[in-house]
Amino acid sequence: MKKKFALLVVAIFAMVHVFAQSDSIKIDSLKKVLLTQKEDTNKVNTLNDLSSKLLTSNDYKNSLLYAKAALSLSEKIDFSEGKAKSCYNIGYIYTYTIESNNHDGLQYFLTALSLWSASNNKDQIANTHYDIANIYGAQGNYTEAIKNLYAGLALFEQLNKRKNVAKCIYYIGVIYSSQGDHTEALKNAYKALGIYQQLKDEDWIASCYNLIGEENLSQGNYSEALKNQMLALKLYEKLGAKAWDAGIPSCYTSIGIIYEKEGDLFYLKKNKIVATIKYNDALKNYFTALEIWTRLDKRAGIAGVNAAIGTLYIKLNKFGEAEDYLAKSLQLSKIINSKEVTKESYKSLSQLDSSQRNFKQAFEHYKMYILYRDSLLNQETSKKLLQSKMQYDFDKKEAITKTAQDKKDAEARRIKTQQYFAIAALGIVVLAVVIIALMQFRNNKHKQQANVTLQHQKEKVESTLSELKSTQAQLIQSEKMASLGELTAGIAHEIQNPLNFVNNFSEVNKELLVEMKDEMNKGNIDDANAIANDVIDNEEKIIHHGKRADAIVKGMLQHSRSSTNKKEPTDINALADEYLRLSYHGLRAKDKSFNAIMNTNFDESLSADEAGIGKINIIPQDIGRVLLNLYNNAFYAVAEKKNASASSAGHLYEPTVSVSTKKMNDKVEIIVKDNGNGIPQKVVDKIFQPFFTTKPTGQGTGLGLSLALI
Repeated sequence: MKKKFALLVVAIFAMVHVFAQSDSIKIDSLKKVLLTQKEDTNKVNTLNDLSSKLLTSNDYKNSLLYAKAALSLSEKIDFSEGKAKSCYNIGYIYTYTIESNNHDGLQYFLTALSLWSASNNKDQIANTHYDIANIYGAQGNYTEAIKNLYAGLALFEQLNKRKNVAKCIYYIGVIYSSQGDHTEALKNAYKALGIYQQLKDEDWIASCYNLIGEENLSQGNYSEALKNQMLALKLYEKLGAKAWDAGIPSCYTSIGIIYEKEGDLFYLKKNKIVATIKYNDALKNYFTALEIWTRLDKRAGIAGVNAAIGTLYIKLNKFGEAEDYLAKSLQLSKIINSKEVTKESYKSLSQLDSSQRNFKQAFEHYKMYILYRDSLLNQETSKKLLQSKMQYDFDKKEAITKTAQDKKDAEARRIKTQQYFAIAALGIVVLAVVIIALMQFRNNKHKQQANVTLQHQKEKVESTLSELKSTQAQLIQSEKMASLGELTAGIAHEIQNPLNFVNNFSEVNKELLVEMKDEMNKGNIDDANAIANDVIDNEEKIIHHGKRADAIVKGMLQHSRSSTNKKEPTDINALADEYLRLSYHGLRAKDKSFNAIMNTNFDESLSADEAGIGKINIIPQDIGRVLLNLYNNAFYAVAEKKNASASSAGHLYEPTVSVSTKKMNDKVEIIVKDNGNGIPQKVVDKIFQPFFTTKPTGQGTGLGLSLALI
């Protein structure tokens, strides 16, 4: 019990240290601001800020007043955020300050959690889960405590708050320790210690040493337990912060437990002298802890250490002192609703009564101990059956001192009681069997109905999925055909220019050859030679433009091949420029009136020289497809804005698409810009989603940019 108590106390007060709020605004300034405010959300926020500031100043009474005022105004103006904050502050005050009202604190925290959840405030949700877990842990409701801790842990991991992640892991270890699962407790303690050592957080490192020491104690390794507790105590005393004063008495309590356990060992070995020395060492540490708890006015700590002192006094046969300390422990633990301390107080009082041969009172105290023990272990035990059996045991002890007649009467009552409860137990068993059979029958029927429904739903989903796959394939084919059309149009326009040159120079050469023939017939050799030179120049131009057309065709054939997913050296500047012109001519093929300015700013270090230096290894078909989609979107955007601008008198707009490349260490950056209407902010996150398009129906499938991600 004392071990569990020490762990829970240090965990709870460690939490107080982590969540102690701070505010740079002075309390007086906040009060002045409050005087000028209307009854609106700003006033609620100011009231909550005042409550938080007063809480950190240990003015719990006024902090509670301002928090309740904020809650009242929030409800009046229906301000959920303010209500959540004020409920959190009130729950915090009730739980962790001199109020120490866990029940009311829990209710306010649950309300705050509901409101934070509605607004999806993950940070506040995680913190509130942790506070709720601490209350459940203090009350002995370990199932709910673990559930809330894991909920908070998941959110803290999402938020990447490592310190809070470690804090949850640490307290999960505390709960496992309280349930007696020391393997899991140590595992979590060391895991939390590793994170805190990386963060160099000495106060939490001390808490982890404290928990590890407690687990060493549970395993009977007293030397390791004492070593770790001393490490924790040394760190706590080094820190010296008031918020961590709770760690110091917790260590003294744990050290006292270690000495007491060592005393028990010597007592079993019948070495009462050494046992008494160890017990006195334990008492010395307990009293040191009690003095600090009392100075801090922490009733949870006071209750637990009183129970420890009372229990040890029983071992020292100082029954009067034991009774005083156990009475204080019991009274205080009930006030703060600490079931763990209440349970052990009743157990120790029962032992004390038995030692003084006060069996009736021992029986009553033991009944209460069993009651609290079962509630902590979540056992669904029938109280009436338990009390009857205990009553029988008590009657049997009392009957020893009575006359023979009393023995016969007691035996008759015992037999009658056994018969009554045997019949009652049999009836309960029969009723339970009938209820279970009915429930099983009902569940089987529901399962059959559910299976039929699920089968229908499965068939419907499979049919819908097949239709979606077919539609998707059609849309992808449509997008490919549209891209092919645009690419074909661009190629046609690109080839048209060199072909025009070839045709024009061919016609000119024909005329020049006719003239050269006439001059030769006339005997004008000089004029014929001049004409021949002109023909040769024109032939060179024809060859040049013929090669240009050939290069365009070869390049397009290369880029139209299916991607082999193999990288090859490529001039990225040439690739970017080539697809820019193809995209532009593709749009021109659809709209002869469209014109646009094309600006390029290529990094010369990326252009290939005669030796091929400057090329980069890429899959040109895939990169070309990406660039073509980007260019098409850019030209579509400026064309759309141009058409809109045409209807605005006096508005001069020049469609412009710019492309730049830049080498960045081992990477290449390609930037495509246009001066169109831009992308609306509300659809920015959707532009790469398959089938999403802002174009009118029939003009786009929404697959261009999504295919660029493949």
